[in-house]
Formats: sequence, structure tokens, C-alpha cells
Amino acid sequence: MIGIIAAMEEEMLEIKKIMKKEKENTIHGLLCLEGNVQGKPIVLVQGGVGKVNAARTAQILIDHYEIEYMVNVGSAGTSKCNIHIGDIVIGKRMVQHDFDITAFGHPKGYITGIGRELMMDEGLLTKYKTAIQKVNTGFQTIIGTIASGDIFCTDSEKTKQIEKEFDADAVEMEGAAIAQVCKLSGIPWVILRSISDVANGENAEVHEHYLQRVSERCAAILKEAIC
Repeated sequence: MIGIIAAMEEEMLEIKKIMKKEKENTIHGLLCLEGNVQGKPIVLVQGGVGKVNAARTAQILIDHYEIEYMVNVGSAGTSKCNIHIGDIVIGKRMVQHDFDITAFGHPKGYITGIGRELMMDEGLLTKYKTAIQKVNTGFQTIIGTIASGDIFCTDSEKTKQIEKEFDADAVEMEGAAIAQVCKLSGIPWVILRSISDVANGENAEVHEHYLQRVSERCAAILKEAIC
């Protein structure tokens, strides 16, 4: 079974449209929608915003289902001038930009027992790259680094600092936490993000405007990858 986690209702709604729902299961207050996409069993959950919600959701799915691999889909921001709204970023490398034990001589983002980065399974990377090529309707695909942290970045200078420090292509709030939980449990993961905003002080409104469009794009890729 494939576990699919979305943070927001809008991101989850587009995935509901491509799945055949079979039943609902509530676990510790989380509504888990069980069903299939193209005959492949999945469980879909809206986990909520932020790293703690994301990590909690991932662990609940791992504990209660036979998860083949985990997918986190959703939106992300950037401040890179060569990445645009609607572009897709696959997190081959995941980092937590707000994890800081530099007082003990470690670089920013270093997590004890994990390291500074989490790397995606190469087989899944190939699978999702192929799916993107099949559904691509003119958007750019970046195979790179996604930085997660508990802040919605509206300050372009803050975002640029994160991108420079971690060589990040996109910034969001959940992916690396899910990747960490999966790594600790030996579960492969995919972090699939579509750019919904560019940090400029007004990107909260832009994010809301483009959220449905970028969520549709992620759902289309997911449908192709699962088939």
C-alpha cells in the first residue's frame, strides 16, 4: 500500500478525484481514506501543516498499514529567479533548515543520528521522473533539494538565505520530517512539490490563488506514477 500525505485540504481534494475510495478509518483523530488509484491500494491522509503534524501522520500510517512507500504532495515556495509558479520540484535531497545544534560544532540542519540531509531512493526517483515526463504540459521539473521548516517564508531575504545555506530549490513545512520518520522505519519516500509562490512579502495571497492549480499538477503526476 502507498501512503499519501497532504498538509492542506486543497492539496488532498485533487488526489481524492483520482482515487476510488473504499472505506474510511479514523486513527488517533486522523481520517485515513483507504482505496486505490488504477487498482493500486493507497491510504490518503490530510496530516496538517508543519513538521510535527507531518511526522505524526507518517508514523501513524507506518504503524497501522503495510506501507510500500510514502508520498508527500503539496505546494512550496522559492525565491530562485529560474524557478516559476507551477514548476515541479522532486526532493532528491531533503533538509531541515530550522534544526540548529551549531552550539555543539555541527553545521546548521545537522540532526543527531541522521546527518544533515536525507536522500531519496533512486528507484522511486526514476519512476517519478518518468511519470512527470508523461504528463508534462510545459512546466519545468527540478530534481534537487527541498528545505523544510516550521515557517511560511514571506521574507525574500530569509528564503534566499535558506536557499544559499542549503542549496535549496524550494522551501516548505513538512517534507523533511516525513522523510526522517520514513528513514528511521526503513520506508522509501517521495516528496513531490509544485511551486505556488515566490517569497516577496505578498506570497501568502499568491499561494492561495495558485494552490488548486499546482495541486492538480501533483495529482496528475501521482496518478501516472502509481499506474
